[in-house]
Amino acid sequence: MDHEGNGGAARHWDEMYRSRPRVWSGRPNPQLVAEAAGLEPGTALDLGCGEGADALWLAEQGWTVTAVDVSAVALERAEQHAAASAAGNRITWLQRDLDAWAPEEQFDLVSAQFLHSTAAPWQRPHRVAAGAVRPGGTLLIVGHHPDGLPPWRSQADEDSHSHGGDGRANSEMFFTAEQAAAELGIAPPGWRVDVAASREREATGPDGQSAVLADAVLRATRITTDAA
Repeated sequence: MDHEGNGGAARHWDEMYRSRPRVWSGRPNPQLVAEAAGLEPGTALDLGCGEGADALWLAEQGWTVTAVDVSAVALERAEQHAAASAAGNRITWLQRDLDAWAPEEQFDLVSAQFLHSTAAPWQRPHRVAAGAVRPGGTLLIVGHHPDGLPPWRSQADEDSHSHGGDGRANSEMFFTAEQAAAELGIAPPGWRVDVAASREREATGPDGQSAVLADAVLRATRITTDAA
């Protein structure tokens, strides 16, 4: 695992992951499975990979994956999970702070799943995501839709990527697919928008609560090298 992270952000997320033996379900995000299952495997960048379920799923589908997170604790767990899979050697784990880092190379698929934070507006890490897609490649952004947020987020900030307990306006943290496309310049002629949708799904909260959430899903194909 390669280390290069912001100290404050890394400490924050390390403490969150240390708070329980497992934070996430261990299953890949459902919108990633829905949108990437039909793609031809190539190189993939998984931003905010957490404990590694998405990266491992991609590797098992034949992708060569670069998985990035700011938390060394999360990445250590991810590596342990990957070690039990024959596809684990297809993943490179990097500790990086997405508020200060961008990759030098480009990828066939860039996945940004639920990159919500109170530390900075949502646009910056998603611009990193868009900039890392090669011409002909796929950008997949999934976030909590502002009209379908987890009802438990305000009392359990540390159990989710969506830290909403400090009263910041939803517009600074959450977005619709259409808002993401507009803010990031995901539009012709540089991009072809393949999916811009809101999708409901059933979810279970940190204390076993059940709720129907809404995901904002944006999938786009990069057409030109100057797409932003």
